[in-house]
Amino acid sequence: MTTTRRKLLWLACTASVLAGLYGCGGGSDATTPAASGGTTAGGTTPGGTTDNGTTDNGNTTGGGDVVVDDPNDPPNFGPNVFVYDSSTADATIQAKLNSTFAQQETNQFGTERYAFLFKPGTYNVDANIGFYTHVAGLGLLPDQTTINGPVHIDASWLEQPGWGGYKANATQNFWRSAENLQVNPPAVQQPDGNTDTVGDLNWGAAQAVPFRRMHVNGDLWLSPRWGWASGGYIADSKVGIVNAQTQQQWFTRNSSLGDFKQVLWNMVFVGTTGAPAQTFPDPATTNIAQTPIVREKPFLYVNDDGKYNVFVPALRTNSSGTSWEGGNPAGTSLPISSFYIVRADNATAANINGALSRGKNLLFTPGVYHISDTIKVTRAGTVVLGIGLATIIPDNGVVAMSVADVDDVTIAGVLFDAGTVSSPTLLQVGPAGATADHAAKPTALFDIFVRVGGTGDLGKAASGVTINSNNVIGDHFWIWRADHGDHVAWDLNTSDNGVIVNGNNVTLYGLFVEHFQKYNVLWNGNGGRTYFFQNEIPYDVPDQASWMNGTTKGYAAYKVADAVNTHEAWGLGSYCYFTSPTPPSIDHSYEVPVKTGVKMHNLSTVFLNGGGEISHVINDTGAAANGSNNGANYWQKVTDFTAP
Repeated sequence: MTTTRRKLLWLACTASVLAGLYGCGGGSDATTPAASGGTTAGGTTPGGTTDNGTTDNGNTTGGGDVVVDDPNDPPNFGPNVFVYDSSTADATIQAKLNSTFAQQETNQFGTERYAFLFKPGTYNVDANIGFYTHVAGLGLLPDQTTINGPVHIDASWLEQPGWGGYKANATQNFWRSAENLQVNPPAVQQPDGNTDTVGDLNWGAAQAVPFRRMHVNGDLWLSPRWGWASGGYIADSKVGIVNAQTQQQWFTRNSSLGDFKQVLWNMVFVGTTGAPAQTFPDPATTNIAQTPIVREKPFLYVNDDGKYNVFVPALRTNSSGTSWEGGNPAGTSLPISSFYIVRADNATAANINGALSRGKNLLFTPGVYHISDTIKVTRAGTVVLGIGLATIIPDNGVVAMSVADVDDVTIAGVLFDAGTVSSPTLLQVGPAGATADHAAKPTALFDIFVRVGGTGDLGKAASGVTINSNNVIGDHFWIWRADHGDHVAWDLNTSDNGVIVNGNNVTLYGLFVEHFQKYNVLWNGNGGRTYFFQNEIPYDVPDQASWMNGTTKGYAAYKVADAVNTHEAWGLGSYCYFTSPTPPSIDHSYEVPVKTGVKMHNLSTVFLNGGGEISHVINDTGAAANGSNNGANYWQKVTDFTAP
């Protein structure tokens, strides 16, 4: 997302919403507390002390750089993970939170990565979460770890001219997360001098900001007050009143809400109690009462004996509400000894693949990992879990990670960053031509983020994610060809497709895909389902001649292939902002075969700014979204589309 794309349009379409809203906001180094896995505030080399005071007793074997598994529990998580228990002074924790936020507040394309992990207990701290920072509880249930204070996102770093003057802009608040906590936020004083009767938590988010397994004893604000935002995602959480304010779009799944207020362009709720009723097109709310099939993201926790485990929640069908209210969730605990802990000192492709071949799962600690060969996941039931926005960069044009056509694999919490040499894809699930039926034990992908360009190094990839296996579940993707940052131009950070789905019966929840140069999503498999799609068409198309699909102007944001017979999608939004002096147009944002088995529900197109237009919503249906008539035509909607 950019900060300049919506100036006049945004002011016009949100002034009425903003008029009733108001504003709200968010060091010194300290020694890392016990349980940090061997770091101090000044940093130590990997393989330092663990929280029981012992040293990592097995870093290498005699065979080159092959690193053996860490035998300790707690393991050595490396220098960027800070683990706290309730015996640690709140002031010590707060000092580290403050210094990390000061470093990460504007560090949009930096290489630093951090995780703050809180053992069960109560903490009186203010966790202001910056870029590449992950804050999580280590209980089996969210209520076992309580934060008395805000766990929030501050957007004041990117103030932009807005309605009423300079206002906070959260449209670039990417790549951070909160997970598995109970939060008692403070009450906030209003501009009129009154104080709220319940606490308010400000979560001014954009893309790639998961809010999972959270219990908020208060209200949640999804954009900075007197500002704007473009996010976001909630799952498996219990929250009081959610105030969306100026959020353009939001996806909420399997949660319990006290209420949800303010709906702008595209709000989708699946399996969520307390959500607003289905009212699309006005307001643009989509409500599906039950989630057809899902399991929740695995998470790290400490059991009653103080041992580290990863909990893998069980598959649920036709579900609503959270997985954890009312008792322990169903699922399986895996001991930390079953994981290879990936750190900077052991993160070669040979080491990682060697661990996988020995039957290990993978836990990527916070860091940026260049790999020279594909990470190959071949064993059924393998769990690959990243914490702290762990980032994998493929060198030499290799695929970053591939998954064999096997049952029940989990990939979660990983950012795939395109390398300087173009890869055919960054994450490949199943080989080309995969045919196995995984209906009973589907592979699941959680918080999968892809970035092509924007960083200090040029990024290129033909596609972001390619799903060849059948029955895959995807839950929260942000697949992004950069529209700002370094090395960003039509002929520099090149990438044709964001997501390609070749497998049958694939279900995707919370699909955010932006700026790819051909089809942002290309769906070739039958039986596909998408619940929420957010898209921006590429900004930087130089002219119409550079962006023709045969005789069709541009490439649809969401393309269901002509051979597909069954497909269904709900709550889709596609936006355009062409920045070229000779802006192109696109014939339509959604392109599907006209068949009775292909059903598309609650579709939107939005003209953000610039020139050109989206001429139709889907195929030849729907009016043009453009800037004519003083912006009156900026937003177009189609409620249902299928064959007659």
